[in-house]
Amino acid sequence: MTRLARHLSTLRPVATFALMGMATVAQAQSYPDKPIRLIIPFATGGFADIAGRAIAQAFGETLGGSTVPDNRGGAGGLIGAEIVARAPADGYTLMLGSNGPLTVGPALYPKVPYDPLRDFAPISMLGFTPIVLVVHPAIPARSAGELVGLLKARANQVTVASPGIGTSAHLAGEQFQVLTGTRMVHVPYKGSGPALADLMAGHVAVSFDPLSSSLSFIRAGKLRALAVTTAKRAPWIDTVPTLEEAGVRGYEASTFVALLAPAATPRPIIDRLNAATLKALAGASVRDLFNQFATVVGGSTPEQLGAFLKEDLARWTRVIKEAKVTPQ
Repeated sequence: MTRLARHLSTLRPVATFALMGMATVAQAQSYPDKPIRLIIPFATGGFADIAGRAIAQAFGETLGGSTVPDNRGGAGGLIGAEIVARAPADGYTLMLGSNGPLTVGPALYPKVPYDPLRDFAPISMLGFTPIVLVVHPAIPARSAGELVGLLKARANQVTVASPGIGTSAHLAGEQFQVLTGTRMVHVPYKGSGPALADLMAGHVAVSFDPLSSSLSFIRAGKLRALAVTTAKRAPWIDTVPTLEEAGVRGYEASTFVALLAPAATPRPIIDRLNAATLKALAGASVRDLFNQFATVVGGSTPEQLGAFLKEDLARWTRVIKEAKVTPQ
């Protein structure tokens, strides 16, 4: 082979990649030229569904065309997530992701039909909902520290309600027990509503619950909030300390919603979707909606979301192992 032939042979792949890159940029510039499908892996009516529809509407205004919400509930979000993981990586199938299918389910179940870190391309974090440690007003504890003392004096005697086994609120309670060396009797319910009803009736003593569902009862004095689980205080109850402030070192937990695409979605398309998401999150209508559900707006870069997912998955994997949590 002559030097020229060798030189040309090395140029062909470079030229090919250059042409592919030009094609990707051109594709991104014309994107979207057909409807985008936003998979919401939950039933209608919950915050994830409402947030997804708000983002879809904002995308229609920012990107042009239409973004169609598609609810594919079941198996704690795993069914909808698998649809996105297997979809073409062209930017026309997106997912409104959350803890369940991305960091809790993969940590809890031995076999999940996708890899939450490998099979998705992060676009942006959308928001965080704090979880709050609440007790019945008759419980003789007015701080997280006092509750820890009570639990150590009454090991395996105090009941803790949750919205269900394997929910973020349940695991937040397990993380609390692991870090404080306490043990409570777990009473799982089918959702926050019945759990909070029994807590207010005095049938159970303690609960870790998303602030969005318990805030009105805290304000009405029907529940006593001892601490929030996020790294910073929740603006809706800013006199309530974080668990870290209360002395539970290394504690942090929340529920979240985020936007993702199938892995290998071209970066120019990811960047365009990220910009559209940040613009949507800055809009008054989306911010007001999130505020109604006690959710902190949380736009991010794709890299920041990817790092968060890796950390959150590792956290819940560790908590589930240490607390010996098993799925139903």
